[in-house]
Amino acid sequence: MNQLIPSLLAAAMATTLGAEAQAAQPAADAGTDPVKNIVLVHGAFADGSGWRGVYDVLTARGYRVSIVQNPLTSLADDVAATRRVLDRQDGPAILVGHSWGGTVITEAGVHDKVAGLVYVSALAPDAGETTAQQYAGFAATPEFVIDVHPDGIGYLNGAKFKAGFAHDASDADAAFLRDSQVPITMAEFETPVKHAAWRSKPSWAVIATEDRAFDQAMLVHMAQRIGAQTTYVKASHALYFTQPKAVADVIEQAAKGAQAARSK
Repeated sequence: MNQLIPSLLAAAMATTLGAEAQAAQPAADAGTDPVKNIVLVHGAFADGSGWRGVYDVLTARGYRVSIVQNPLTSLADDVAATRRVLDRQDGPAILVGHSWGGTVITEAGVHDKVAGLVYVSALAPDAGETTAQQYAGFAATPEFVIDVHPDGIGYLNGAKFKAGFAHDASDADAAFLRDSQVPITMAEFETPVKHAAWRSKPSWAVIATEDRAFDQAMLVHMAQRIGAQTTYVKASHALYFTQPKAVADVIEQAAKGAQAARSK
């Protein structure tokens, strides 16, 4: 017994020293780490569950996917929710935003773990600009109707929801999206962003060719201004929900493209 105790102590010390030596090894160069993390940010009048199809495609391809649940109460709150998810990533990530989520990723995308941005029929203001300013000079979208309550909270009009948001979804799916929509504080659209991550991060854009929430020319203008590699998909504004594979394909392109840029 007396001989056993020193042997156990020696073994424990060897294990501890081995672990310390391993921990002391320099970490791999972050620039060579594969981009395997994807963070998805939903827009107004929706929640993160609409990303399920994109999530399923990307996780099947080996990506680690996280979904932000924006409170839609203020730009600062939505950005904070996104940053919390980014903080939890174990390496570089592609940050993806749909619609209003584009404004959120524009602000939050300066996070040091963001390797690239993907705008999915999304807004892309510059620093100092508001979301509302992005609409100036472009055609109205009469089928996308927001009902604003006296307290400043906006919902998409129920009768026009499918036509304006998800006309290519089934009636049942459109009804579910309509009835589970998350309202947004309308003041968010008047809040300027402080940072424009697309000025320092590579960007990709997916534009729905049948989008009835934004004028097509507006989406093209924003994508061109940020220098995004752009893909066009025949879909409604809810393309993240109705065309998950097409959206996932672009996100994967972004992950590979951002990795190539980091390795140079």
